[in-house]
Amino acid sequence: MATPAPSALIELLKPITWFAPMWAFTCGVVSSGASPTGQWPVIAAGVILAGPLVCATSQAVNDWYDRHVDAINEPQRPIPSGRMPGRWGLYVAAGWTVLSLVVATALGPWILGAALFGLVLAWIYSAPPLRLKRNGWWGNSAVAICYEGLPWFTGAAVMAASVPDHRVLLVALLYSVGAHGIMTLNDFKSVEGDGRTGIRSLPVQLGTLGAARLACLVMAVPQVAVILGLFTWDRPWHGTVIGLLLLGQFILMRRLLAAPRERAAWYNGTGTTLYVLGMLVAAFALRPLVQGGP
Repeated sequence: MATPAPSALIELLKPITWFAPMWAFTCGVVSSGASPTGQWPVIAAGVILAGPLVCATSQAVNDWYDRHVDAINEPQRPIPSGRMPGRWGLYVAAGWTVLSLVVATALGPWILGAALFGLVLAWIYSAPPLRLKRNGWWGNSAVAICYEGLPWFTGAAVMAASVPDHRVLLVALLYSVGAHGIMTLNDFKSVEGDGRTGIRSLPVQLGTLGAARLACLVMAVPQVAVILGLFTWDRPWHGTVIGLLLLGQFILMRRLLAAPRERAAWYNGTGTTLYVLGMLVAAFALRPLVQGGP
């Protein structure tokens, strides 16, 4: 039986997508208020689990069940191009799932529970019968939770060895909601194939301009809520910095909305960068609040 080249395996697992959950896990660690002294092995393992394992699993699962769509949108991908022959895409998805669970089990119940939840979402997002990605509202919500909220919660819970502070949970939730907009922009690259194969992504449902406007709104409103929360919690400097980052996003959003389909990828490389920088600022703002108690 033909076997895939290592380069095809790496491409299937999409390392570029690992950054978001790894970053969110790091934000969770920072926001926990706990000292990392003596915890570095666990932190490193958690970062690896969030990115090269759980996130990579989700990419393999998605590519396998999207192979017919990718044949239209991205025929050069490993599976439709034949560089990942036979059922190797499915074997990799299943193997990476098992490997993720083994590593998560070794790291303790909090990480195992979060990893299991994330892996379940990864499979039901792409695989029938649920295949959440068939509707952009549900599919983007699942991905946003897996990429932002869940790893943030996991990082904070591991460091605190308990349920994180309610303010940490609130900020993680808000940035998860905002990530729904990022996922919507990510769907712009596959509008044609989605429409032809019955996947009702938001660009398909609302049109590219309507989806872009919604994405901008969904990204902006949670950040405004974070800013208001930080001012309420007496962290005005952090709130101001996030406000300036949001102002930069507004400027970039105007350019995005002038040509949404052509500039969606550009915005995900510019405006989204400002978004995730705000996440780290918020995490540092939360740290002394958590240390100081209610």
